[in-house]
Amino acid sequence: MRELFDPSAEAARATREILHDTLHGDARGVVVDSPPGAGKSTLVVRAALELAAAGRPLMIVAQTNAQVDDLVLRLAEKEPGLEVGRLHASDPDPYDKALDALENVRKAAKAAELAGLPVVISTAAKWAHVKSAEPWRHAIVDEAYQMRSDALLAVAGLFERALFVGDPGQLDPFSVVTADQWAGLSYDPSASAVSTLLAHNPELPQHRLPVSWRLPASAAPLVSDAFYPYTRFRAGTAEGDRRLAFGVASDGSAPDRVLDEAAESGWGLLELPARHTPRTDPEAVRACALVVRRLLDRGASTLSERSEHPAPLTPDRIAVGTAHRDQAAAIRAALHELAVGGVTVDTANRLQGREYDVTVVLHPLSGRPDATAFHLETGRLCVLASRHRHACIVVCRAGVTDLLDEHPSTEPVQLGVTVKFPDGWEANHAVLSHLAEHRVPWEG
Repeated sequence: MRELFDPSAEAARATREILHDTLHGDARGVVVDSPPGAGKSTLVVRAALELAAAGRPLMIVAQTNAQVDDLVLRLAEKEPGLEVGRLHASDPDPYDKALDALENVRKAAKAAELAGLPVVISTAAKWAHVKSAEPWRHAIVDEAYQMRSDALLAVAGLFERALFVGDPGQLDPFSVVTADQWAGLSYDPSASAVSTLLAHNPELPQHRLPVSWRLPASAAPLVSDAFYPYTRFRAGTAEGDRRLAFGVASDGSAPDRVLDEAAESGWGLLELPARHTPRTDPEAVRACALVVRRLLDRGASTLSERSEHPAPLTPDRIAVGTAHRDQAAAIRAALHELAVGGVTVDTANRLQGREYDVTVVLHPLSGRPDATAFHLETGRLCVLASRHRHACIVVCRAGVTDLLDEHPSTEPVQLGVTVKFPDGWEANHAVLSHLAEHRVPWEG
């Protein structure tokens, strides 16, 4: 008998359990793992509103100013009558000016000026400078897996209980210094806030959101299997619920054929001949730009559960993802030469948390003579492969699977360090094996 899976019911059940533990449990922390596009921000907003309605003062910790401003806007949209404090730095332009139009949002550079508000939101870096004699009853830590443990330690005295929400498959916290001397220790400052929290408090309730509302049915199984083998999730839509179509027929070129493959299956691999290249491989850069140009020239449109009518695919709903900033700059220049504007082109670090209809990805290992830890990092490939709602086209030189097979592990073995699984080698093999079924050779 075929298993019946109701994504809305499963997501609602998980949310009820999370909110129950947050509002009525006695644990000092609750951890929630969220796969890409599972409604993490929606959960944070709902938890904040319920805590505020229960009369419990709340501080929210996010990792960037953009994340803070986005949460403020979401709260204001959902509950216009709720007073929200936006604690910001003393910089000349410290927050999104769209907040100035919201009457219920109070902005200040000092926490004392926001005292008494039901919800106050700021970055971890700003909260670290706040001194409060009376701690908040509750905190919500957003993007908790991207927060270093030393940043959590700096703010832990400000609250009594906290809800930690984040995506364990994304990029690890960033550090500008090496932390090898602390590797394997439970207080490693470079480790994520969640891993350190659970190392010291393994009894804390742990939940996961079981449904991705972003990834289509064509992508969720691969991303789940390759990057979340122990916390699997399902797509919130079924096959056929979303469609990518073109108003102009294919001209038979490799970019058009890979676009047709992606429209049909959700994935496309535009494979260039095997070759060791500079990081800003001119041929791969040109191929990425041509795919975007043809995507727009062919009048692409999308149909999804959000509307009964097709929507034109506009440049702002397309992204190109790379591993390095110089690659992104080269692709921007190539797009400019093709008179394409408005398309997001950025690194995996900066695309993290964002969503588009179609993505074009320059594979991190394309054209490389070696496979370094940076290029094999699981989170980098996970981010690049999980930003899309309809289709993802990967541009890559042939030979990466051979490179992976020849790649010896040169990383030192460190006692006490939990081995990440899946590692970058295994995740890359899983993704490339799937992409091989949707391969179109470059004929440039």
